[in-house]
Amino acid sequence: MEPRKPFTEAAGGSPTRREFLHQAAAAAGTVGALTILPGRVFGGQRKLAPSDKLNLGAVGVGGMGGSNLSRCETENIIALCDVDSALAAKTFGKYPNARRYGNYREMFDKEKDLDAVIVATPDHTHAVVAMAAMQRGLHVYVQKPIAHAVWEARLMTETARKHKISSQMGNQGHSGEGLRLISEWVAAGALGQIKEVHAWTNRPVWPQGVEVERPKDTPPVPATMDWDEWIGPAPSRPFHPTYHPGRWRAWWDFGTGSLGDMGCHILDPVFAALDLKYPISVEGCISTYWEEFWKLVVPKNETYPRSAIVRYNFPARKNMPPLQLTWWDGGLMPARPAELEVGRKLGDDDGGVLLVGSEATLMAGCYGRSPRLIPETRMRDFTQPAKTLERVPKGEDGHEQDWIRSCKDGKPSSSNFDYSGPLSEMVLMGNLAVRFPGRLLLWDGEAMKVTNDEEANAYVRRQYREGWKL
Repeated sequence: MEPRKPFTEAAGGSPTRREFLHQAAAAAGTVGALTILPGRVFGGQRKLAPSDKLNLGAVGVGGMGGSNLSRCETENIIALCDVDSALAAKTFGKYPNARRYGNYREMFDKEKDLDAVIVATPDHTHAVVAMAAMQRGLHVYVQKPIAHAVWEARLMTETARKHKISSQMGNQGHSGEGLRLISEWVAAGALGQIKEVHAWTNRPVWPQGVEVERPKDTPPVPATMDWDEWIGPAPSRPFHPTYHPGRWRAWWDFGTGSLGDMGCHILDPVFAALDLKYPISVEGCISTYWEEFWKLVVPKNETYPRSAIVRYNFPARKNMPPLQLTWWDGGLMPARPAELEVGRKLGDDDGGVLLVGSEATLMAGCYGRSPRLIPETRMRDFTQPAKTLERVPKGEDGHEQDWIRSCKDGKPSSSNFDYSGPLSEMVLMGNLAVRFPGRLLLWDGEAMKVTNDEEANAYVRRQYREGWKL
C-alpha cells in the first residue's frame, strides 16, 4: 500500500532565519540585538532550519494540553491560554516565562511572534480556536477529533491546505509502530480480502447516558474562570460541575462522546490500512433507559448514551472489496473469534480492533498496538513482510515532535489534516447515527450530505451561538 502523501508545506519565498537577521541587521546596525524572530514575516510563515526553534503557544493547558507541551520543550514556549486559571495553574507554573491569557483571540492578536499553536480545549471549541490560528498563518496541533461537527472538520482541512499550514491531530498512535505494521501486513496480502472489521472501547469512563435532564441548580461560577468564554459557540448553559472539568465529554453540546473520544485512536489503523474515506451509509443503535415497567425514558439528546453500536458501510476501494465496520462502546463488544484461544483477552484495557480477512484474522489493541494474527500459532508461523512505510522517530512519543519537524521543513506530519480531517469526519458521522438511532443514513461524502434524512442532515453543520462563527 502506498502511504498517503497529503499536501502541507511551508510557504515558499520567505527568507530563512539567517537571511532575515542579516536584512534586519542592515537596518538596525546589529544582529545581536534581535533574539526572537516574528512568526510571520513578509506575508507568510517564516522558513525555519531544523536547528531553529518555534515560537509556540497553547490554548487549553489544564489537561491534555499540558501533556502535549511537555513533549515540545525543545521549542520556545512563549504564550499560554486557558479560561480556567486554577485548572491551568500547574502548567502555568511549569513555564513561568510564558505570557498568560484567558482569551485566545487576545493571545493571537498580541503575540505577533507566534509560529504555531497547540489546541487542547474541549471538543466544541476545537474548530473556532484552530480556525482563528490558521487564518493568522499559525501552524496547529489540535486534539482529537479536530472538530465537533462534520462540516467543521472539512472546513479545517481545506483551510490548512489553503494557508499551507503544518497541521497534526492529537492521535499519537498514528505515529506508532502498530499502525504501520498493520498497514504493511494488509498491503502484503497476509489477511486476504477484508470485508468485516470490529472496533470497540471501554469508554465512557465518565457519567453518561442515565441523567437525561440537565442539572437544575446553578452554583456560582468559580472566580478563576471565564464561563462565557468556555461555552464559546455552544448553546448558553449555566455553569455546573457536571460539565467542567472533564465531564463535558458526555454532553452533546460540548463533547463527542465515546466514539469521538476514542474513535480517532482505535479506528485510525483501520482507516489507514484499508484506504478508507467516506462511508456510504451509517446506522446506529443505543442503550435505552426504563424508569419503571413499560415506561421508557425517551432520549432527549442531552447526553450521549451509555452504550452504542454503529455500523458503517464503505464501498469497494481499488483492489479492496466493500467493507462493513462495526463500532462498539460502553462495555459492548463483538463476538470472540473462533480462532482466539480460550482465556485470551480481546484487545487491551482501552479497546481494540479485529480485521477479519479471507485468509487470516488480525487483532490489535488501542492505537493499533501489539498487532497479532490469531491464533498465536498462526502468528508464530507468519513471516512478516519488509517494512515499507517511513517510521516516526520515537513512535507515539514522537508525535508532537513530528509536527514540530513539519513546521520547520514543510513535509507532511504523520496525522496532518489531509489525513485526519477525513478520519474525524468518519467518526463524527458515526455520532450522527447515534443521535438518530434506528435509521439508516445514506451519506454522500463528497457533497457532505445525508441524502435520505433531512432531520439528520441538519446536524452535519452545527448552529453557533450569537457572536460566534467560523
